[in-house]
Amino acid sequence: MRAARGAGAGAALAMLLLAGCGGGDPKLMNLRASGPGPDEFGILPVKPLEIPETIGALPPPTPGGANRADPNPLGDAVAALGGNPAASGAIPAADAPVVAHATRFGRDATIRPTLAAEDYQWRRDNDGRLLERVFNVNVYFDAYRPMALDQQAELARWRAAGARNPSAPPVAGRE
Repeated sequence: MRAARGAGAGAALAMLLLAGCGGGDPKLMNLRASGPGPDEFGILPVKPLEIPETIGALPPPTPGGANRADPNPLGDAVAALGGNPAASGAIPAADAPVVAHATRFGRDATIRPTLAAEDYQWRRDNDGRLLERVFNVNVYFDAYRPMALDQQAELARWRAAGARNPSAPPVAGRE
């Protein structure tokens, strides 16, 4: 009887250890849904339906295309900021000097994939210790702490350089 119990406990311990050694994508935040319901951030509200004056005013159907009631976050944000959502997405002529100045030393067309690969490797290297992975402990802030900006030190640096600061970050612990 004792041998069977010991074997069962050993098997459970082995399963826990194997679960902690998973080689999948690093999950630093370890967030889980608290219930079986839908994810409230995964649901996008649709625009209200509009009925035109005449049926002839309806656009022709586009199978597989977008619905007029579907959300368009990018276009809605552009319109809210006073832009033209129907624009092609190209750089406006008025902004060409700004873009030319920003890219005067050249630009790397592969910067996004490069940064994504470096961040993935950083997350793999800082995925937490074994028990943190087994018990789904949030290790995100510990992993990225070396990259965090010290707001107070940066404020002091800018003030020492003579830069005017109309606002400042809150002092920690004074909330």
